[in-house]
Amino acid sequence: MVTVTLRFYEELNDRLAPALRRREFERACPPGATARQVIEAFGIGLDEIELILVDGESAAFDRVLREGDRIAVYPVFEAFDVTPLLCVREAPLRVTRFITGGHLGALARLLRMAGFDTLCGAHLSSSAIAGIAARERRIVLARERALLARADITRGFLLHSETAVLQLRKIVERLDLKRSVRPFTRCIHCNATLRGIDDRSCVRQRVPASVYDRYEHFSICDDCGRVYWPGRHWNAIAACLADTELA
Repeated sequence: MVTVTLRFYEELNDRLAPALRRREFERACPPGATARQVIEAFGIGLDEIELILVDGESAAFDRVLREGDRIAVYPVFEAFDVTPLLCVREAPLRVTRFITGGHLGALARLLRMAGFDTLCGAHLSSSAIAGIAARERRIVLARERALLARADITRGFLLHSETAVLQLRKIVERLDLKRSVRPFTRCIHCNATLRGIDDRSCVRQRVPASVYDRYEHFSICDDCGRVYWPGRHWNAIAACLADTELA
């Protein structure tokens, strides 16, 4: 048999026996066993795992384990982008989604401009925001400590900056989201994904004639029907994103 040392992090511990949680422990496995086989023996699905480190180096699921290997297993990362470290898959598992509390409507629009799925909870109760965040795995953004102090909110970000642009910059820096930015792919009004228009004639009756004659490329929101084009408003958005060093 081969003896290895394992350590599981964050919510992966919920799948372990209490005596094994949040600490290193040894496990014997047959010669030729892979990281995948050892991990699956604990009932943890591979779709729950984002990163495996063996002796401090990123490893793939099919890594054959050797005597004395020290294995660290991590779930989906929210705090930083692990793309450069990945060996188990081509792209990170995380899909960063937000819900804002209080008076953060301007921030919600900016996040949508940057391509992030963001719900505005300005008119929702604290319990409703917590419920949505839990069901949809959203990060709660708030300026009130009381909201984030709720026991049922496990992923939140307290904002101190006064302007939406500064708030956006802080979120992107803290959560390492630069690689995830997809400007102008989401409707800033209703949060739905925009669809590019191949045949612009289909929006002829939905935009001013001067706009139709001037621009070749349009996008449409199939949910609320709004049409977008690279005009002055688009340029203003681009300038705003440039101020946050995202564009």
